[in-house]
Amino acid sequence: MKIIHTPVRIFTTGGVENYVRCLSKELAAVGHEVGVICSDRSDGQSIPDCIDVKPLKFIGKVANTDITPSLPLQLLREDFDILHTHIPTPWSADWSALASMLKEKPLVLTYHNDIVGKGLMDYVANLYNHSALKILLRTADRIIIARNENRSHKIKNYVDKIRVIPIGVDTKAFEPIDVELLGDIFFLGIMDEFHMYKGLDILLKALKIVKVGYPHVKLLVGGSGALSCYYNDLAKRLGLHENVEFLGFVPGDALKKHYNGCKIFVLPSTDPAQEGFGIVLLEAMSCGRPVIATDIAGAAEDIKKSSAGLVVGRKSEVELAKAILFLLDNEDFAAEMGSSARRLVEEKYSWKMVAHQTEKVYRELV
Repeated sequence: MKIIHTPVRIFTTGGVENYVRCLSKELAAVGHEVGVICSDRSDGQSIPDCIDVKPLKFIGKVANTDITPSLPLQLLREDFDILHTHIPTPWSADWSALASMLKEKPLVLTYHNDIVGKGLMDYVANLYNHSALKILLRTADRIIIARNENRSHKIKNYVDKIRVIPIGVDTKAFEPIDVELLGDIFFLGIMDEFHMYKGLDILLKALKIVKVGYPHVKLLVGGSGALSCYYNDLAKRLGLHENVEFLGFVPGDALKKHYNGCKIFVLPSTDPAQEGFGIVLLEAMSCGRPVIATDIAGAAEDIKKSSAGLVVGRKSEVELAKAILFLLDNEDFAAEMGSSARRLVEEKYSWKMVAHQTEKVYRELV
């Protein structure tokens, strides 16, 4: 099949970008012709040679969406069997819907999470959700979601179109290795206003509690963004300037070392409307690390059932601190959880398995 993905970006760090890169690579590996049309904005992320990327010049952003004026014409020029687009970033998704209708080709939509905003952008998001999003959902032939739990109410009327396929992880790129201990806890995320739901502020407040029992506890924070200074200042105000190391942007080839170099990985996400799945949890688990997640993470139920880590409530630094302390106090049990985590991703969350399930969705339509 000739498959075209239309994410807003692919050359940058982010969950949707990683999803498209990895899924496209696996689909190409089994013989499909896979292309990507998106913004040319980049932070240096490399793209596998097997993916045919057509980068388009972007002229600016609306919220977290790059505006690429040449996208409509480019889509109409393309020949494809399947058009696969993505939400929560409109523009590319909406033009993809129009192109699929005009060319009478199937449209697959991966609904990663809801479109939300703050301040003025909240009004813009609500206007979109009550207008263009409804057209997009009606146009899509299939809607892929990553989890059954915490489904968005916005897709409740499209049950017949929905297919549940989890996010994947590259179990070769992320694997257990012997490295020196870098810290006790690792957190990885983008530090901007669109990713505050990842809960770094909650983690910092929890760390203040943990510090009472472990004065030298060390948290490594990977990621960069417009709110980096805010989180640095928060750590200082909480008296954690010696306990937190802000690493900035961590390149892909260094991630495995950082996952393996810490005892625990923590992702305390707070908003089910914005948290699509939590890919970083899978990467940490694939490296054999026990994880702590909130109940909205896509793998939360599997984490509990497989004893791959601990699941806590949202927005509770006290509960999060108790979970961290439990794993720090019980290192042997934490190591067993890490082994269970690796087994879980090998059995259920490899990108090869995800690509196979996605291919089955395509076959329903072609």
